[in-house]
Amino acid sequence: MYPYWKNMLAKLRGKQSFQFWHIFANFRPEKNLVLTSTSKKVIWLEVRKQCVIAGPMVCTNLLQYSITIVSIIYVGHLGELELSSASIATSFASVTGYTLLLGMGSGLETLCGQAYGAHQHESVGVYLQAAIFCMLLVCIPVAVLWFNMEFLLLLMGQDHEISAMAGMYFGWLVPSLFGVAMLHPLLKFLQSQSVVLPMMLCSLFAFLFHIVLCYILIYTLDAGFIGAALATTISFWLNAILLMLYIKFSVICKKTWRGLSTETFSAVKPFMKLAIPSAFMICLEYWSFELLVLLSGLLPNPKIELSVLSICLNTAALTYMIPFGVSAAVSTRVSNELGAGQPDVAKFSVKIGLGLSSIQALIIASTQLILRNLWGNIFSSSDEVVDYVAKIMPLLAITSFMDGIQGVLSGVARGCGWQEYAAYANLGAFYCIGMPTAVILAFVFHLNGWGLWLGLACGLFVQMSSLFIMTIRTDWAKQADYAKGRLDNSSLKHLLITSADPAEV
Repeated sequence: MYPYWKNMLAKLRGKQSFQFWHIFANFRPEKNLVLTSTSKKVIWLEVRKQCVIAGPMVCTNLLQYSITIVSIIYVGHLGELELSSASIATSFASVTGYTLLLGMGSGLETLCGQAYGAHQHESVGVYLQAAIFCMLLVCIPVAVLWFNMEFLLLLMGQDHEISAMAGMYFGWLVPSLFGVAMLHPLLKFLQSQSVVLPMMLCSLFAFLFHIVLCYILIYTLDAGFIGAALATTISFWLNAILLMLYIKFSVICKKTWRGLSTETFSAVKPFMKLAIPSAFMICLEYWSFELLVLLSGLLPNPKIELSVLSICLNTAALTYMIPFGVSAAVSTRVSNELGAGQPDVAKFSVKIGLGLSSIQALIIASTQLILRNLWGNIFSSSDEVVDYVAKIMPLLAITSFMDGIQGVLSGVARGCGWQEYAAYANLGAFYCIGMPTAVILAFVFHLNGWGLWLGLACGLFVQMSSLFIMTIRTDWAKQADYAKGRLDNSSLKHLLITSADPAEV
């Protein structure tokens, strides 16, 4: 009775069973969606698996995002010049370095996730080493860019005093670049194995340490402005070191981390093949938000426009940490199941993930609508700013809803290895549709900041629609074959075969 649900329950519990992917292909709701006790167990088990990953990932993302925010808050109490310099330095650091490394590291979600699902454990650690090696190399030209940021800011027409201090701040942030280059691969390595609680605890310790360290450096040791940058660098490195120690000595990672391997260089090519489009996929979206801030400075009354757009962007970034956590959960579940040759379970995970994302997106959007008249007071005491924020908040709520859905769809893309297609989708959505629409609405129709945000919303809608069409048209059996082919065609094939535990295969 109800073989579909019984089979899914067996697979989600880790038992090997028959392949029932054809049930999805010929899906008839009147027969397969009857909520029996077995079907409820299946749904609840998948929901629990995703929530166990998503919850700690949300906290981890929030804690890491908050490190730079805490630094800015401390600097804000030193003076307006210090705040302006640190803010522009942090913004440019995110655009030119941190986001790039986050995107490259996301390539491991495909490689490590599918290899772990296929029980090819030792290759997971080899891919980690290849990712760290490649990303550290990428940091070298970025570090050169950061060391010359004062000159570049002057070329862009920034104030001389602000440029000088921002350049100084950048100089002390350069070592953090290499720490972040190690941090992101370590996070993806653990995420692919659903080992998320240690990530959260390490991030929490680093965050609390950062709060104390900022106070000591800025006020006790009188390091002032550069103390915040130094504290940021130390805290990122501390987080990375804690994760490395956990991986080294944890019993959980014993199978996937077996020390340094000579196979690392063989894994560089398959990693870069995914890392480059993955970086473009994420950077193209993040850069569009930053471009919105630059455009707001060209509007009439730029101080008000820039303040309001900054508040909206910070709000969007903060609330996105929740769908980003769900996205990580879906990416992990999809990559693991495709690697294990279970396309039906992967498709089921996508359905549950989209359900969870719809619920959280609706809650976030509703909360923003309810608080629209109060939210601006948190950031500003100006009535003009508060009223303007209240005017844009309904539009922000719509974009937050779409962002919540597309975040999970992007997770599906990373889990399947669609980074290249998603990068093209983001390029078209934001730079062929979103930004041109924003410019026309803001500067031709004189909708100002509201027009800029409406243009961004158009880009998000196109992005979400493109990823949704890709997802619903997917042949999941072929995706499992592609995952198998990706592992079989890897130059690590001999390592992958020998590292698999016969008792687990």
